[in-house]
Amino acid sequence: MIGAIPDVHSHPKRLTLPRAWSIAALIGMAVLAAGWLSYEFWRLLFQPGVMGAVDLLLRYDEVHRWFAGLPVYSELRTATYPPASLVLLWPLVGWLDPVGTRWLWAATTILALGWLVWLLVRESAARTRMEKAFIALLPLSAYATGAAIGNGQLIVHVMPVILMVLLMLRSERARLWQWKVLAAGLLLVSLVKPTLAAPFFWTALFAASSPWPVILAGGGYAALTLLAAQFQPSPLPLLLREWLARSEQTAIGSSGANLHAWLAALGLVDWIPVASLVVLLALGAWVYRYRHADLWLLLGVTSIVTNLWSYHLWYDDLVLVLAGVSLFRLASSEAPDGERFLARGLLVALVVSGLAPGGLYLLPPPWNGFYVVLQTIVRAAVLVYLVEQTRRAKRYSSNRRLSAVMT
Repeated sequence: MIGAIPDVHSHPKRLTLPRAWSIAALIGMAVLAAGWLSYEFWRLLFQPGVMGAVDLLLRYDEVHRWFAGLPVYSELRTATYPPASLVLLWPLVGWLDPVGTRWLWAATTILALGWLVWLLVRESAARTRMEKAFIALLPLSAYATGAAIGNGQLIVHVMPVILMVLLMLRSERARLWQWKVLAAGLLLVSLVKPTLAAPFFWTALFAASSPWPVILAGGGYAALTLLAAQFQPSPLPLLLREWLARSEQTAIGSSGANLHAWLAALGLVDWIPVASLVVLLALGAWVYRYRHADLWLLLGVTSIVTNLWSYHLWYDDLVLVLAGVSLFRLASSEAPDGERFLARGLLVALVVSGLAPGGLYLLPPPWNGFYVVLQTIVRAAVLVYLVEQTRRAKRYSSNRRLSAVMT
């Protein structure tokens, strides 16, 4: 289902790490995954709402207030999701009591996490059982995954939807109208968390065979926004202004390694919307330029930009698993030894810097600050590497076409 890959990346071969090291690493990741996820599922299901399922219960309150016709953005400080997202959230949080909602969320989280792992393993070019186990453990052992589960965050649900729809749009059946409609529906569902989904829309728009899924998803989102407004006494323009104001306040107070936090720390709060828009448009221009590149190179770069372009907290780092798989594919390719060695090194650094239980809250000051700086350096290095690999692949492909024409 993946897009065409240039020959330099088209014949994966096995990683050559010492077997004992590989086994030890896999055991360590599996132990971390088992302990971390068990604790976080307990937090989601049983810990009091102040600590467990905190974000899920906030969304529960917002959705129930919205459809009861009660003010949301003007009264709830944490209400940062747009109106259409509240409609999309209703099937999960709108019809059960809080306890039932927790259990439904846990069940759907397990399904979504299994779906994500299956997609990653299938598309990673992993060949041996150990390689497949490593890919499967990438999201399971990450700090971000457990944190998202314990808080009841949306990223675990949204990630497999985004990945699936982009794979669909690069498949041979992408030109079928049934496929386009299904893809549009999945794109619409992914917009329940627009700050995560929006950057990937460039790939869906430019790197797919047809723009219609994006157009249909955009129309569906507008329709859901109009539908949501019918349940509130205030007019839609006022609701949107209140939502934007609330989102801006959240961005100003954000923390972590992202553009909003950096600008707020520098006192450049007024530049946050413009800077985010510039980064998003720059990503769109880059995706358009390299729209015929290997899909996983596009996904790897987009995942890092998504992690940086807007407000997020540490649970949204799960998106970086796409960059990890992109590095794995490069490390398993027929590229020169030096490039494969660098890909492996960056992959190890990216995985280690994101393992549970995470250094931000585990380490005391100032070490937690150093940890965040190191994470940021690693992600920037991965971004530069993937961008350069995409450029080289395009040049290599162009040279091959020119050579074919001349002969």
